[in-house]
Amino acid sequence: MKLRELLAEIEGSYESLGDLDTEIASVSANSREKTDRGVFFCVPGARFDAHDFAPQAVQNGCVALVVDHFLPGVSAAQIRVENVRAAMAVMAAAFYGWPSRSMRLVGITGTKGKTTTSYMVKAICEKAGLKCGLIGTTGNMIGEERMESHLTTPDPIELQSTLRKMADAGVQVVVMEVSAHAIDMHRLKGMEFEVGCYTNLSQDHLDYFGTMDAYFETKKRFFTSGMVRNAVINADDDTSERILRDLKVPRLTYGISVNADLFARDIEIEESGWRFSTILQSVQTVPITLRLLGTFNVYNALAAAGCAMVLGIKEEDIRAGLESVKSVPGRVEQLDTHTPYRVVLDYSHSPDALRNILETLRVFTRGRLIALFGCGGDRDQGKRPIMGEIGGQLADYCILTSDNPRSEDPMKILSAIEKGIKPTGKPYVVIENRREAIRHALTMAKDGDVIVLAGKGHETYQEIAGVRHPFDEKVVVAELLQEMRG
Repeated sequence: MKLRELLAEIEGSYESLGDLDTEIASVSANSREKTDRGVFFCVPGARFDAHDFAPQAVQNGCVALVVDHFLPGVSAAQIRVENVRAAMAVMAAAFYGWPSRSMRLVGITGTKGKTTTSYMVKAICEKAGLKCGLIGTTGNMIGEERMESHLTTPDPIELQSTLRKMADAGVQVVVMEVSAHAIDMHRLKGMEFEVGCYTNLSQDHLDYFGTMDAYFETKKRFFTSGMVRNAVINADDDTSERILRDLKVPRLTYGISVNADLFARDIEIEESGWRFSTILQSVQTVPITLRLLGTFNVYNALAAAGCAMVLGIKEEDIRAGLESVKSVPGRVEQLDTHTPYRVVLDYSHSPDALRNILETLRVFTRGRLIALFGCGGDRDQGKRPIMGEIGGQLADYCILTSDNPRSEDPMKILSAIEKGIKPTGKPYVVIENRREAIRHALTMAKDGDVIVLAGKGHETYQEIAGVRHPFDEKVVVAELLQEMRG
């Protein structure tokens, strides 16, 4: 493929130095990667500017550079664009043959619920006989085949490569978690979603976005920038009206407490989940028995049902798909511990998510609710005391421990959480080592207690001082219980 062919659909003008008829055989954003006649994208970042590594990329096989300013003394064609990230997204899509155009895309955005909703949509599609791909926090999937991924929404090169594999495998529908970071960094440029779903907004990622308003406006842009052909919106979320009033595409709203197009009624809680009926515009009624805990999963089910309806999937397949979902990795996941107490794994790492999981588990707790949690390092510091306060208010006992401290001092993070929990007067302990903190929880638990391990969920590592160490809480719990049983 010639360089000029990759440039055909980028937005805005560009300037070039060198031969646009240069043959291109690969695309790369990693200067250390060995390439065959590659294009290297000089992405400026918060910590590093890839322009500085352009000579290394050329040495490793790149024959063209996409830059935001021309670089002297580099022996490669150069394309100067207004936004390197946006150009990378479009050029990667072109390089892989625009795979998204041969499939129907469903994009789910919001602070919470993206992963579970995406699993639900995938299950519904498969009950309808559609081959489905999934891209998200827990990894990428084609049917039941799993592929590794490190970002909720992958970088454009990985994303387009994954979509190419899905298209080649005959995938018909792709369900994708759409993060605010991905929207802001133009990772989805050039893609069009048949359905875009908005779940909710609560405090998270303020280390990157600065304010809640900036965070919200980024999410909103997914629906107002022309990427989405149909919108499915949670009418019960306070921020949704600000999206709905500016929407210029067909929309379907869902909810429980307000008048929505799709709503749930006759909601009954059961020990293993929920029973309710979905009503579409007061006409179609579909009874659902959901095998997942938490009111928030009723919302997730409504969101998934709404997306499926826009796709034209039949009611019986929607019901069968929702009822087939027994668990989602790291989301209110009850571990098989064979103990008189329960151990639940959950990814809740924001204030609202921690509140939701504790309120959900309280209903089923006969003894004490024991909450083990921390906060990630190098991330929003403002939520740390808030999460401490929520833990103190809603749990009977808290164990404060490390999450992913990254480059921060773990004890500094824990001290900030303590500031929120102390005024509640609830008992707590600080055990920085997460494995030892889990051991403490398992040792103190009695019949009827519920332990929630919050924050890590599906993750199989712990990042300490910038190094990732293997840490799968399912494995850790199993090992500790074996040790305790002697």
